[in-house]
Amino acid sequence: MAITLWRLSDLAAHGFDDIIDVRAPSEYAEDRLPGAISLPVLSDEERARVGTIYTQQSPFLARKIGAALVARNAAAHIEGPLADKPGGWRPLVYCWRGGQRSGSFALILSQIGWRVETLAGGYKTWRGLVVSTLYEDPFPCPVIVLDGNTGTAKTEILNLLPGLGVQVLDLEGLARHRGSLFGAVEGGQPAQRGFETALAVAISRLDPRRPVVVEAESSKVGNLRLPPQLWSAMTAAPRIVLSAPLEERAAYLARAYADVIADRARLCAVIEQLRTVQPRDIIADWLAMAETGAFLPLAEGLMARHYDPRYARHRARMPAPAARIEAASLAPAALPGVAAEVAMAVARLVG
Repeated sequence: MAITLWRLSDLAAHGFDDIIDVRAPSEYAEDRLPGAISLPVLSDEERARVGTIYTQQSPFLARKIGAALVARNAAAHIEGPLADKPGGWRPLVYCWRGGQRSGSFALILSQIGWRVETLAGGYKTWRGLVVSTLYEDPFPCPVIVLDGNTGTAKTEILNLLPGLGVQVLDLEGLARHRGSLFGAVEGGQPAQRGFETALAVAISRLDPRRPVVVEAESSKVGNLRLPPQLWSAMTAAPRIVLSAPLEERAAYLARAYADVIADRARLCAVIEQLRTVQPRDIIADWLAMAETGAFLPLAEGLMARHYDPRYARHRARMPAPAARIEAASLAPAALPGVAAEVAMAVARLVG
């Protein structure tokens, strides 16, 4: 039986034991339904081969070869990842359009006795719901932006706010990037479509009656673009601006970017990328600091000469902030107190 999703939230409501993506691995890598596991019934190479036979030789021959490949791959999945599934197991199976690949695999699974269902319209239908959420529907909540110069612990403070009853949307977490030139994290960023799915699902879970706090970003987080509806809501939103002494910010960055400073070659390579915007002697000084482990003065120099002036130019074009919070310390023990001040500022803005 095929189920129809009318909203993104409908998927979780069905309560499937597993969600199985039978598309080729490259399709799965770009994007998939949340929580889906990859059990391809055709590999990328097999899919290309069947498609070539279909267009250049014979649709009948392509279907015959494709059926044999699907059966062979299905058997490997049943004997492998699915071998321990109990009789009452209830999976959802989907492919690109809800057609032959998912239908064939679902038929085999149903003959075993499992309560398998397919997704009407397949991934294409899911993608349509994501596009509608991000690019057609208005953003559902009032937005408040948490702003502040580099090193003011915005992301960490943002993630303390839910514990204080504040609704948040962690764009950097969803994009798997810390939002700066030094911000790449292990594993890299998802594809744009994968980011959009994660973002749309997170938005669908928001309570539209409550404001949502997001961290100040440019229109891109790393290499990923924010959808226009969200970006417009952010640029029009009231801002809570965090500030802290330069030395506190430097100490925080040394903790938050420990993975970067532990890799001297990576750190120096990123500094080299600033040659087009900073004088040669400054770059030389920063490289020397990186090589000798002088990370606190390096962080202070990067903020004072590069990041802070860029933020200042950007903010000069924006309205005055709705609230300012001065953090005397950004030590780990101090951050819950700063988060509490942010939560109180949010309450004042909406109260």
